[in-house]
Amino acid sequence: MSAPQRVVLVTGAAGGIGAAVARRFRASGWRVLLTDRSEVALAPVAASLDAVPFHIADIRTPAACREAVAWALTTAGRLDALINVAGVWREGPTEQTLEEDFDLVFDVNVKGLYFMSAAAIPALTVTSGLIVNLSSDAGLQGNTGAALYCASKGAVSLFTKALALELAPAGVRVNAVCPGDVASPMLAFQAETYGGGDPAGYYARLLAGYPQGPGRARFITPDEVASLIEYLARPEAAPITGAALSIDFGYAAGK
Repeated sequence: MSAPQRVVLVTGAAGGIGAAVARRFRASGWRVLLTDRSEVALAPVAASLDAVPFHIADIRTPAACREAVAWALTTAGRLDALINVAGVWREGPTEQTLEEDFDLVFDVNVKGLYFMSAAAIPALTVTSGLIVNLSSDAGLQGNTGAALYCASKGAVSLFTKALALELAPAGVRVNAVCPGDVASPMLAFQAETYGGGDPAGYYARLLAGYPQGPGRARFITPDEVASLIEYLARPEAAPITGAALSIDFGYAAGK
């Protein structure tokens, strides 16, 4: 009797990394389920993957998180992996931070991730599954001008470690992947919104911080991040839990 097809639920699946994660797991034989808050953005991703099932959810409330996981279980009958990709970026001086920006960043990056994980735990315990949280180099070190984002991703990194310890006796693994700058719609949003009218200059300033130096430094691709996330779901990655894994060309290694 063959083993049942494993099932993964990806949040933020309409974004660059989320869509890449969905493609990578689909190519590896998983049944892929997608969720995001925008049907306009998510439907083409689902269609490109031969119309995989998708669910529209704004994960900023625990109720929406529970509903998304319940939908996944109703659709597929089981859950083997939750990949928490959904995230937003805001930057600027701390004294100028608006409460609405603070609430948005923490509601999506921390609260939504936390309660998606909480909702998925019972099902993942049954399958000895895993959770992978998308953190950031900004969850491992301070980035100038991005205190709000750093605070949210620092919370993700430490939550990951604590949850890994909590769920280890149940056979559930929890890890965080911490990319540097990824060539994605989020990075384009950063450059257009915070680049002072000079997106190219914004990109250049980011790349100048990488140890590879001029001519060698480049942005990470969504596919490279997705490859690491998918690896963490393989049997050979079984010893890896409670980790916050950098994928950033050495950016967070120090100066």
